[in-house]
Amino acid sequence: MAKPIKTIQRTEITEEHIKAESLESILSGVAQNKDSLLETLQLLQELHDSGIIDALGGLVKAKDKVAKIAVGQLTRKPLTNMINNAMAAGGILTETEPETTKKLISSLSAGLQKAEEGLKSDVKFGLFDLVKALKDPDINRALGFGVNLLKGLGEGLKK
Repeated sequence: MAKPIKTIQRTEITEEHIKAESLESILSGVAQNKDSLLETLQLLQELHDSGIIDALGGLVKAKDKVAKIAVGQLTRKPLTNMINNAMAAGGILTETEPETTKKLISSLSAGLQKAEEGLKSDVKFGLFDLVKALKDPDINRALGFGVNLLKGLGEGLKK
């Protein structure tokens, strides 16, 4: 029969043993991910050779100065105006039907092409030509659209 255990021996884990286990774990990870680590090292070498690593290091060292400059540039009046205008334009576009916007933009494109053709032909446009043009259904439609646009714009400006 076996002897009963009277004392318990504790194995103390030394700092050297912990370091050895950590090192073994790291080596195991490196062995399992050899290809990706080699590609990462190659990428880092390319970044180093091109000077990007040095530039990033300089940015990190001067992070307070860089952040101050970036915030200063972002809070300039022209940039804030541009952001506010973009947000207002986005708000208008959310209220407008996409089909209407598409139709308006394609019509504008067609109108610009006609205007360019008219500039190239360099034909004089007189008063009688204007009266004749008013009878053209396309011009009449555009004029009606423009008048209604101006009416809506005026009503909006009154608010």
